[in-house]
Amino acid sequence: MIGILLTLAVLAGWLQKVDLFAAFTEGAGEGLQNALHIIPCLAAVMTALAAANSSGAVEALCEKAAPLARILGIPPGTLPLVLLRPLSGSASLGLLQDILRQYGPDSPTGLAASAMMGSGETVFYTCAVYLSAAGVKKSRYIIPASLAGWLAGCAVTGLFFQ
Repeated sequence: MIGILLTLAVLAGWLQKVDLFAAFTEGAGEGLQNALHIIPCLAAVMTALAAANSSGAVEALCEKAAPLARILGIPPGTLPLVLLRPLSGSASLGLLQDILRQYGPDSPTGLAASAMMGSGETVFYTCAVYLSAAGVKKSRYIIPASLAGWLAGCAVTGLFFQ
């Protein structure tokens, strides 16, 4: 499928008499410039995630949030995923594996965790990448609204799989 799309793009450029090599190198240069703007933001997110995991802050926060999670209908076993999914996709994938191993894939906790993983987004990573690439300095309500949506989705998922 990718080969077909690439062939169509080359054919369209050739028909419109576009210098394909110049267009490609210009786009690649812009991509590298965007990467230079994004890398510091990604480094900050990854450092914060590593610090939270290694300090035990995630486990402590999960213990404190368990009563509220029960009220919202979020299975307490999914709390590490609820907390870390907005930060890191790879860390949350590892957490999902641990949750499925501990609770089982067909358990309410395992089903809720799978749905959360599949329907959620790494809010901070995505915002860091796209806001940095777009040059947005003040994100204002983007991150709080995204996190509120994530929490609401987790609550609905937890209630759905009870």
